[in-house]
Amino acid sequence: MLTHPALSVFKPLPLAERLFVRARLFSAPLDLLAQHAKGTRMLDVGCGHGLLCSMLALGFPDRFVVGIDPDPKKIDWARRSVGKLGNTRFDVMTVERLASLEPGTYDTITVADVLYLLPTSDWPDFLAACRQLLKKGGRLLLKEAEDDGGWRTRKALLQEQVMVRLLGRTKGSGAVGFSKRETTRALLERAGFSVAETISLSQGSTTPHVLFVAECR
Repeated sequence: MLTHPALSVFKPLPLAERLFVRARLFSAPLDLLAQHAKGTRMLDVGCGHGLLCSMLALGFPDRFVVGIDPDPKKIDWARRSVGKLGNTRFDVMTVERLASLEPGTYDTITVADVLYLLPTSDWPDFLAACRQLLKKGGRLLLKEAEDDGGWRTRKALLQEQVMVRLLGRTKGSGAVGFSKRETTRALLERAGFSVAETISLSQGSTTPHVLFVAECR
């Protein structure tokens, strides 16, 4: 894990940012998410420093990977690291805004730990924008921590509240919360997706990770 190829592009960043990226790699099963990507045109929504973009782009010259995030500082870090690869682009952007600019453009969209930062009332519009950005038959890979009613959910919620509200390392709307698996699946289906797989990624982790592999109908 400490020598993951995706980390190599972050060497130009300050030590604090490199450590943050390593912590992200350690805490979230992004490799497993990246393995489900298909096609050549990809978008990572809420890309942060660009770690998942690095996994998607590095070693795949036939792919073009776009990362968007509303945080200008994180996009700056991404451009100064992963952005040096020739097959990436990073924009300060919301998914709703990009959907109005590039509809029907992407084969795969990845969303890793983003929805929990938004009010649940915003989730339908967010998912609708993802669907609008995908080509017909395109794939949405949605990774979130789920509310499984156990101690891992309580631990993950406390951890994220520290990151968002105390340390300010993650930008949010003020809403931090997790949804039950069935609720998220239903929202995906109402947004026009067929959920092909729902994969628990929590084995060996203290966070109840779950991955939804959804196809654009």
